[in-house]
Parts: sequence; structure tokens; C-alpha cells
Amino acid sequence: MIKLTDLLLEAQLTSSEQDMDFYAKKYKKTIDYLRTKNKVLLLTTSNRWSGHKDDIAKSTQIAFKIQELLGKEKVTLIDTTKLNIFPCEGNVSSKWGNHCGTKDASLKDKDKNPTGDHRCWASINNKSDELWKISKELFESDTVLFFASVRWGQTNGFYQKLIERLTWIENRHSTLGEKNIVKNIDAGFIAVGQNWNGRTVTETQKDVLQFFGFKTPDELFWNWQFTDNPLDETPRSYKKAITVFDNTFEI
Repeated sequence: MIKLTDLLLEAQLTSSEQDMDFYAKKYKKTIDYLRTKNKVLLLTTSNRWSGHKDDIAKSTQIAFKIQELLGKEKVTLIDTTKLNIFPCEGNVSSKWGNHCGTKDASLKDKDKNPTGDHRCWASINNKSDELWKISKELFESDTVLFFASVRWGQTNGFYQKLIERLTWIENRHSTLGEKNIVKNIDAGFIAVGQNWNGRTVTETQKDVLQFFGFKTPDELFWNWQFTDNPLDETPRSYKKAITVFDNTFEI
């Protein structure tokens, strides 16, 4: 039996139902902007159980759609949840001070680090670490677009681990006084959530990527959220969100 409180919650017009056209326009602006770029890297960070082959995270579906529209010859897509990426070691604030991204932290492998710019102690200390698969593509791209799900009001754990492991990019120019190696790369962030805090998460990540030294055009930052009511946790609401999402982005 459906509770009266659930019906009252669902009777409220959800933000995505009200603003489907608004989100569709945001999405189109992103596509149009990416068409002007030469080499685009899409990094997805939201996971699903591998046994459910037909269950793909919504943010990942948007990434696949963008790659389909722009073509694989122009767009590289990496599912970071499938890579073996070790946690950040916290070398920014060790007992010896900040030695994140120092020259002696350079990954000494020409195949993995052809530019010599990948400097991360966790890559050296963990031989099976695969962060290099991301940095190698990143330094060959003129645009990188991160995709994340919003879980408990924050970015999901895979995204957070990734952005922490890339701290050496920011640390090189902010603390070590070296050049900004990403100053000519555009970066963006697209978040997908159900009912809480997506706008704030996106604004925060724009600040983060600016700190890193990327260019952050407005066309590459937005979030999709089914409802602005954080108390709407009904099963029917979650199912309705799928339909609205599919219709908005023509998935």
C-alpha cells in the first residue's frame, strides 16, 4: 500500500520534470562546445555491479552519448572504476612537509609517462597502479570532462580518490613554484544525483579544477538532479527519475 505521505511527496512537481528543457539546453551547450575541441577525454567515476550488464550509471550514460555524438576518433572515454588506482598517500602534509609532485616522484617509464610530467609517489610505490592510463591521455588532450554521481551530498568515492591522486598537478605550480602543466587544458564536471546537494557539489568541483590550474568554461559544468526535495525517497520517485532522465537526454 502506498502511504499518503509518499503520494504528497510525489504530487510535488520535481525539478527535472519542470526543467527538462533547461537541462536539455545545458547538455546541448556542452555538446556544441566540445565540437570546437580537437581531443576530448571523458572520465567516468560512477560504478555498478558487473553482474548487471544492462545497468549503467546515469552519468556514465551521458558520457557514452557524448562519445557517440562526437565520435571515438575525437573522444576517448575511460571508466575509472575499472582501473586499479591506489589511494593518495597524503604526501602534501607528511612529517617532512609537502613533497607531493617533486621531481624525484617522476614515474620512470617512457611508455607510461612519455612527457615526464606524471609525478606521484603512489605510482612509484605501487607497481600495479594504473593512474598513468589517465594522465597519459590527459596530457594529450585539450579537454577533460569528469562525470560523477552524488552520494550522500558529495562526489562518489571513485571520483574523490581520483582527484586526490591528481593533487601533484596542482601542487607543482602552487607549492613547488613550477609551471602550470594544465593551463591550456579545459576541464569540466557533470554530476548526476537523485534529490540532494548536486548544485553545491558541482560548484565545489569547479573551484577544485580552477585550483588545479585548468581552464573551466561554464559550458562544461552542470548537474542533473531529479528533485530538489531531499525527503523524497519513495521507490516510485526513483523509478520516475529514470524515465525523466532518459527523455531529457534521449538515452
